[in-house]
Amino acid sequence: MSEENKTEQQTPEQSTGEKYMRTVKSFVLRAGRMTEGQQKAMETQWPLMGLEPDSGMLDLAQVFGREAPVVLEIGFGMGDSLIEMAKAQPENNYIGIEVHRPGVGRLLSNAEKEGLTNIRVFCHDAIEVLANCIPDGSLSTLQLFFPDPWHKKKHHKRRIVQPAFAETIRKKLKVGGVFHMATDWENYAEHMMEVMSAAPGYRNVAGEGQYSPQPEWRPVTKFQKRGERLGHGVWDLMFERT
Repeated sequence: MSEENKTEQQTPEQSTGEKYMRTVKSFVLRAGRMTEGQQKAMETQWPLMGLEPDSGMLDLAQVFGREAPVVLEIGFGMGDSLIEMAKAQPENNYIGIEVHRPGVGRLLSNAEKEGLTNIRVFCHDAIEVLANCIPDGSLSTLQLFFPDPWHKKKHHKRRIVQPAFAETIRKKLKVGGVFHMATDWENYAEHMMEVMSAAPGYRNVAGEGQYSPQPEWRPVTKFQKRGERLGHGVWDLMFERT
């Protein structure tokens, strides 16, 4: 998830249908102008690769025109790493969710240039997409790379990785499917480990309390490069649905 994005967390009152409470936004939508090329890609490629949240629950085999493992990434930023993965692993189908329109435009433009047919895109809030469009038990992998860390303690409640979110992800994964997270903030890595280790129905792929080595198929993103320049480490966490 890029730091430009915006999703929302439900409060317990909302999720149980009780009195409405405001949602807690897990990150802030950063404004940005689209280039001419990005705008053109939105106009020409969105009808081919774009997915609309009001279309309801997806038939993934129909969406992609084939049966294949589905990898979903929340917050792909400018989309470069998602393009790289889709190009390197054509046997997978990829769904990207991103609310930053210039990033969506860039991804669509690059997907067209690379001739990729295994990517589909939502430009919408990830929490709503998961609830309304992604069938339970349908995903082989869900990726959340470098979400906004909300490093100030008073903002920790805005972090997207929370117990309710872990349960939502578990429902969307197939048995044996993997929730793969990465962050360059050690405190957030510890938070992720605490939440996911306590979440029912998961197994830490690397072993209890252990971080995973960065898999060779996960590209180094610009957020990772920036974090490394600032002296941050990088932590990957991979939890399998049991």
